[in-house]
Amino acid sequence: MNDYPFENEPWDRDSFETGSTKPPKSRSGLIAALLVAVIILGGVSSILSVMNIRLFRQLESQDGQSASVSFNENTLSTGETSGGQSGTVATSPGGNVQVDIQQTPEGVDNVPQAGGLSYQQIYAKAIPSVVSITCQLSGGSSTGTGVILSENGYIVTNCHVVNGAQSISVLLTDNRTFSAFVVGMDSVSDLAVLYVQATDLTPAEFGNSDSLKVGDAVAAIGDPLGAEFRGTMTDGIVSAINRDVVTGGRTMTLIQTNAALNSGNSGGPLLNCYGQVIGINTLKISAFVDDAGVEGLGFAIPSTTVKSVVDQLIAQGYVSGRPSLGISGETVSVLEQKLYRLPAGVLVSQVEEGSCADRAGIVQGDVIISAGGARVESAEALSTLLYQLDPGNSLELGIYRYRSGKQLSVTVILDEATGE
Repeated sequence: MNDYPFENEPWDRDSFETGSTKPPKSRSGLIAALLVAVIILGGVSSILSVMNIRLFRQLESQDGQSASVSFNENTLSTGETSGGQSGTVATSPGGNVQVDIQQTPEGVDNVPQAGGLSYQQIYAKAIPSVVSITCQLSGGSSTGTGVILSENGYIVTNCHVVNGAQSISVLLTDNRTFSAFVVGMDSVSDLAVLYVQATDLTPAEFGNSDSLKVGDAVAAIGDPLGAEFRGTMTDGIVSAINRDVVTGGRTMTLIQTNAALNSGNSGGPLLNCYGQVIGINTLKISAFVDDAGVEGLGFAIPSTTVKSVVDQLIAQGYVSGRPSLGISGETVSVLEQKLYRLPAGVLVSQVEEGSCADRAGIVQGDVIISAGGARVESAEALSTLLYQLDPGNSLELGIYRYRSGKQLSVTVILDEATGE
């Protein structure tokens, strides 16, 4: 009895899963067919060759026919070479060929709006009042733009341009350079006032941003990507007015424009069709917000807001009515949470002496984990809550004390920020 489970042919006792070992089939028929095909193709090729030879002989025997084919009168032609053989040669028509540049009329003034100035006039009027700002920081440098407020040295820019600067340099359009110091800053409105020792500056003309309408023509001047491209002007329209934008934990009411704004434009002017400053450029929506990319979403601080804030910064160095907790702090990173076993919150890095936080017993190294009963996990979240309050309001804070590992609750009476 055969114990092998498969019924193989008598000659196939050693088959494997990789294939059969049966004898190969005869392929003599296939070989014969291929030979016939080769013979047929050879005959067709011979017939075509004979026809091709006869065609060329007929062409050569035609009387009065030239062997050259001319593409045009003054370009390459196929004809007889110096050796008497047919070939392709370049022929020159002779004479000098030069590019003829005609007289062009001067550029026509581009008037963006009926009754307004041309863009050329807007630029000529505004550019002497625009300055380039370079700040030296502890970890490098930053650049921005500013607008001259007065002949005697006052300049407005964004708070984020000069915040944390160890030294500030201002470059005028006439290439003079001045050292500047901060008169006052307001992070809520993102405005700052600088001062340079000069008495012959050209102040900008400010217009009333309340008169703006959607569709009004505007232009922006600044230093996109730094001083290398300083004095760049871009144009657009007012895309929206009174647009609420949340940034850095605060809500700002801004002018929206599609005039191109880039890093370095911050602090520069947004101009109306009369060359008046109707806004201070402050931010743009980045392309990183959306995978599809974002273009034409820039924002400027209205001139009415600029006046209110700047007047107070010049007069007293701060804006009245801003609450202050009296601390410096930063968000506890995920790495710090794991490394030091800290909760998410705001790590207090400095406490101002005599401030409401100092009076409440908050110390350096504490972590603020809640405010007003709400969980606080970042410095931005804490700022958002503070911006909703006024000086004199009480605020209950939840504290994690790293030194003891305990949690406690304290109540502070908010001070008024004085910029000191």
